[in-house]
Amino acid sequence: MHAIEQLQPFFEQQAPRLIALSDRIWSLAELRYAEQESARLHAEGLDEAGFRVQQALAGIPTAFAAEYGEGGPVIALLGEYDALSGLNQESGALQCRPSVDSPGLNGHGCGHHLLGAAAHLAALAVQQHLRARGLPGRIRFYGCPAEEGGSGKTFMARAGAFDDLAAALTWHPASHSGVFDQSTLANIQASFRFHGRAAHAANAPHLGRSALDAVELMNVGVNYLREHMPPDARVHYAITDSGGLSPNVVQARAEVLYLIRAARNHEAAELYERVQNVARGAALMTGCELEVRFDKACSNLLLNGTLNQVLYEEMRRLGPLPVGEGERTQASRHHATLSENDVAEASRSLGSALRGQVPALFDGVSDYDPARTGLLYGSTDVADVSWITPTAQCWMACYAFGTPFHSWQMVSQGKSALAHVGMVQAAKALAATAIRLFEQPQLLDAARQELNQRRGGKPYVCPIPPEVPLPLRRG
Repeated sequence: MHAIEQLQPFFEQQAPRLIALSDRIWSLAELRYAEQESARLHAEGLDEAGFRVQQALAGIPTAFAAEYGEGGPVIALLGEYDALSGLNQESGALQCRPSVDSPGLNGHGCGHHLLGAAAHLAALAVQQHLRARGLPGRIRFYGCPAEEGGSGKTFMARAGAFDDLAAALTWHPASHSGVFDQSTLANIQASFRFHGRAAHAANAPHLGRSALDAVELMNVGVNYLREHMPPDARVHYAITDSGGLSPNVVQARAEVLYLIRAARNHEAAELYERVQNVARGAALMTGCELEVRFDKACSNLLLNGTLNQVLYEEMRRLGPLPVGEGERTQASRHHATLSENDVAEASRSLGSALRGQVPALFDGVSDYDPARTGLLYGSTDVADVSWITPTAQCWMACYAFGTPFHSWQMVSQGKSALAHVGMVQAAKALAATAIRLFEQPQLLDAARQELNQRRGGKPYVCPIPPEVPLPLRRG
């Protein structure tokens, strides 16, 4: 009998508690590095289950590690629980409507409330297996804050938090299920603050030096730079301080936050330097002083075919999502709120799996081809873990097919029955993969050899310089 079949009664017993935990974290919707309650709920639950909990990991108040077992290899399950700003949404609604159940303006538009809860449940299941079999080995749950815009795992990596791992496993809620088989973009985020000189904009404008002009000129300069960047690169910005609300005052200060992405770490660093040069030019043109603050960064993801294959086999063994008519009806209703472009974007990389038909609910597992490589134009701090230890992750369908990330539709479906089914299925896939790695340690050796080959003999170098402090104050 397969280990997960033996653990089925355990999952049935524990799943309601973890579903309630995910729903509670959905309601909290705490932002990066402010996930105090979410982290506490996870840590207390694992502590009560007999895990050894280390708080304030890497000096981050909302990061922790919880470990069970003795000797043997250490296999990690990565959990997240941070939300996104501006995505407050009523649960279950079929239109964009603010929630009365969740305070503030935040919302779980990337499903991290489910992500952490499934990894938590998987850790408990692996603990149960190790205890029942008397196997050596340690399962370690990492409470990872600030994946959204904070690169929490990269700061944890800089502090050496993942150095003793044999492997790391994680997942991400999505609108389809399959192995995460694309690399991701490295990125660097930095703020550019310009300091000018205030003056009366009508009576003595010649005495002023406009910091807002400097921000605007920087943005124009970077827009011209776009033609001459690598085709996979991306540059985004947000004006975080426009210098005040009075147009008759020359703005003495202004700030813009830039997020710079490229396919590899060195390309992101080179592009960041070019963006800084544009900012320096804007400061010269306007007579302003420039202050650059490096906020955070993360690496490009290194895929591991050895672990991906194991994860894929365990997902296939689990079979389709165990959904009923209720979940299918719910998915159809939410699917009807999506645009054709939303669905087309989700279908783009799944052509063969869809076989020409676009479902409202993707309940199968997409094929995994180790030879197929691609690039996901987003970024994740899981990538920094992947440079340190063999890492694998999967997608699991928790939403109507085509639901876009960072959308009100994703928040609306976050406490649905379908989301809960996908969450528990993800926990089973992660637990089954971890158990197999404990029982077949030669897979860990092969995965480590593959990682060494992919790194090309290069060691991991954290893309966040050692002098950069934790960005704990930016919400």
